[in-house]
Amino acid sequence: MGVIDGIKDTMSKAVFTPSTLLSARGALHMAQILLCLVTFVLAAVRGGSSHTYWNYAMFTWAFCFIMTLVITIIEMMKLDIVLDLFCMDWPDFATGMAMCSALMTVSVAVMYANFYACATCVYGWVVTAFACLCGLVYVLEVVKDKCLDKKTGTYLAALPGFFKCMEAFVSCIIFISLTGYRDSIALILCVVAYVIPFPILPVIIATNILKKLKKRLPFNLDRFVFIFLVISVVLYIFTAIMWPIFMFRNNPRPSDCPPSYCVWAIQFMVAFMTYVNLILFSLDLVFTLLGICGFRRT
Repeated sequence: MGVIDGIKDTMSKAVFTPSTLLSARGALHMAQILLCLVTFVLAAVRGGSSHTYWNYAMFTWAFCFIMTLVITIIEMMKLDIVLDLFCMDWPDFATGMAMCSALMTVSVAVMYANFYACATCVYGWVVTAFACLCGLVYVLEVVKDKCLDKKTGTYLAALPGFFKCMEAFVSCIIFISLTGYRDSIALILCVVAYVIPFPILPVIIATNILKKLKKRLPFNLDRFVFIFLVISVVLYIFTAIMWPIFMFRNNPRPSDCPPSYCVWAIQFMVAFMTYVNLILFSLDLVFTLLGICGFRRT
């Protein structure tokens, strides 16, 4: 009866509470929702044809808008109390999403400025300004949660989960930058190596967030993650060697190669991000082996 009474007491706290919007957290969420929406609309009006970087920017603003709106509604309805009881650590999830959104929006602001803002592109600078404000409000939420409120994460808002988010983020940058690989078997194999770890990352993240689901898995998730990290490191070592050799052999940097529309620079971005992800996966593996910084030793 004690457990049932506890559940009933928790459910009774899930009531509509619009006053949450008047708090500093609520104000930040409203600013994030508004700025993501305005930036998305402004960028959509300008257009960007089928440019992969433009598509990724539009996805980022739409994703952050939807996630922040959902989080705001859940907290306004006090449903986070129910979710925290039954399936997840809500404060960890909310702070972790703010960290991921800050990473995405800040990078997209830089990316958009690089490709669409110029000396005569006034509209591009307007969109860039709103994109920077969008990133700023997410950074402010992260600073508030981690520095002022001293929130400690259990997974997504801690190093183990955020490492996985950064690995997925860098993988996305690699995918939107892939070009000029179709005529080489070796480069196609590199693309396959990039693809293999990517869909597994969100599954690992989601399973660790849903703590009740993790406890019901028929296998040891931490051991699976360790095996996944070993395979990922091997795949990225392969691509870190093969991509630069087969992409840049007899393909020197052109004398006129501005970063905003030079194909060679975009191909170099793939090589650079390959090494970034190799470092991230290697650190993830080492930290897991040593069981430090919140990583679970298998």
